[in-house]
Order: sequence, then structure tokens, then C-alpha cells
Amino acid sequence: MSKINVTTCEIEGLYVIEPSVFGDERGYFMETYNQKDFEEEGLNMVFVQDNQSMSTKNVLRGLHFQINHPQGKLVRVVRGTVFDVAVDIRKVSKTYGQWFGVELSAENKKQFYISEGFAHGFLVQSDEAEFAYKCTDFYHPNDEGGIKWDDPDIGIKWPVEDLNSLNISEKDKLWSGIMELEK
Repeated sequence: MSKINVTTCEIEGLYVIEPSVFGDERGYFMETYNQKDFEEEGLNMVFVQDNQSMSTKNVLRGLHFQINHPQGKLVRVVRGTVFDVAVDIRKVSKTYGQWFGVELSAENKKQFYISEGFAHGFLVQSDEAEFAYKCTDFYHPNDEGGIKWDDPDIGIKWPVEDLNSLNISEKDKLWSGIMELEK
């Protein structure tokens, strides 16, 4: 029997995964990834790279993807809280251009699997957040793509009161909107 609970999202290819957490007065234990459990739930991806980043409050990273070497990502937060977002950029998809967001935190221990064909980004809601993720393909620096984080054609509702308080890299400020992907 699988030790994870998988919730499918309204956009095909996105899954919220909740591992079983075993805790007592000493702390807790959980398996963050078990290939057998994932396969039992129909998730048959193969991971080739693990990444981890740390960001401070109001840092917004994304929306990123790789053009010719798309990556599936299993993301989670090991410290702090983020609002994690995936945007469907599969041109043949009936949900093209739609987004889904979920809060990931060290406390709720939720994970989010984002299949190939999605742009991905997140907003740090805590003072600091450590973000870890597994990828189904290697990072190719010359294959980067992105979509503007505030593209009105997508309409992501980022949970922040003051959009001017966001800390966004210069590169992420320069991405075009989703309509530019169609050209």
C-alpha cells in the first residue's frame, strides 16, 4: 500500500502529493520520494537531478521552463512557505494558458509535481524559504524560456498585498507574455 496521498489538479499533469508523516515527541520521519509508491499511484517519472535554493520574503522566481529539454519537477519546501505556481504551456492542451497554485511549506509538507510542458514559478511568503526539487531532465543553460510573472493573459493571483514589494530578477522582469510563445 502506498505511503503517499496524490491529489490530481484541475489541470492534467499537475499533482499535489502528501507523504505520510510519522511523528512523536522526538520529531518526525517521512519519505520524500519512493519510486515504488509513485509508480503505485501512476506517477512513472524518472528523476535525474536534484536542486535546492534559498530565497527571502517576497522573492518571486519564474515563470521558467526549458524549450527543447522540458523538465518535470517534484517540488517541496524544507523551510518556510512559498506559493507555487504552474502554467500550462502545452499548445495542444485544452487548458493552455491556465494556471494552478498551491501553498507549500515545511509545516504542511505537501509536494507538487509539475509535468513537462509547464512554466513554473514561486513566491516566498515567509522570511526565508528553502526550496528543493527533483527534475526529470538536466538543466540546459542555453535552453531557458520564461513567461512574464504578471502576464494579464494568464492572470495569476499572487498572494501579496503590494506587488511593488516583490524582489524579481532582472531576467525574470524581461520575459514576454504567453501570447509571444505562439509566434
